[in-house]
Amino acid sequence: MSKNVSDFFFAKNTVDEITTEETVQLNNYLQVTEAFSRVSYMSVYIIDYQNKNFEYVSDNPLFLCGYTADEVKEMGYNFYFKCVKKEDLELLLKINQLGFDFYEKIPASERKLYTISYDFHLLNKGRPVLINHKLTPLFLTESGKIWKAMCIVSLSTHTSSGNITIFKQGTNQFWSYDTRENCWRNESKVKLSERELDVLRYYAQGYTISEIADKIFVSSDTVKFYRRKLFEKMQVSNISEALSYVTSNKLL
Repeated sequence: MSKNVSDFFFAKNTVDEITTEETVQLNNYLQVTEAFSRVSYMSVYIIDYQNKNFEYVSDNPLFLCGYTADEVKEMGYNFYFKCVKKEDLELLLKINQLGFDFYEKIPASERKLYTISYDFHLLNKGRPVLINHKLTPLFLTESGKIWKAMCIVSLSTHTSSGNITIFKQGTNQFWSYDTRENCWRNESKVKLSERELDVLRYYAQGYTISEIADKIFVSSDTVKFYRRKLFEKMQVSNISEALSYVTSNKLL
C-alpha cells in the first residue's frame, strides 16, 4: 500500500480557511520559537496543518539526518518518507490517527494543555536512531482544530518504538496507549518523596554517591537504597534513564 503526505492529514483536522481573528495569534511567535531553540539547543520544528508543511525547523542536527534545516523545511512531510525507518512509518500514521481521535474528545478550550509523546527511529546516514517526539498545539482555529503545532525531538530513553503517551499540563494524569488491547489507559505519574528528589538533584549536578550521602546526612548505603527504590518506581535500570524519565515527565 503506497503512502504519501496526505495520509498524515484527516478531515477532522483539515484546516481550510483562517479568519483575521485567528491570524492575530501569530504575532512574533516565530521569533519566540527561534529564541527558545537557541537558548535550549533543542531540536524544534513547527507543523502548519493548513498548508500541510513545516513552517520552522531548528538547526539542531538530531532531527535533520544530515540535511540542513532549510532542506528539511522544504521537504516537509516528505522528510518522514525519506528518513523514518520503514517499519516505523506505519506506526507514525497510526499515532497520528490516534492523536486526533483523542484530541477530538477533549473540550476545545483545553486542547492546548495536552502533549502527545512517542518514539520512532530516524535514519541518520542509514543508521537507525531511536528518538522521542513530543507534539503540542500552538494555535487552534475557532472550531478547535489544531492549526499549528510545536514538535520537540530528543533521544529516546526506551529501547523500542511506540511508547505512546498523552500528558495534560498542570495535572498528575497521563494516558498511555496499550497497543495489544488498542485502547488508552488513564494513569497517574510516579510520586517521589522530597528525599528521593534530593538524590536525583544531586545526581544531576554530578555528585558521587558518597558526596550525596554527605549532602543529605545519610550513609552511602542509604543513598543506594533511595536509588534502588527510584529505579523500581520508574522502571528504569540506571541513573541516566532515571534523570531522563523525571525530566520528560516534569517531576524534577
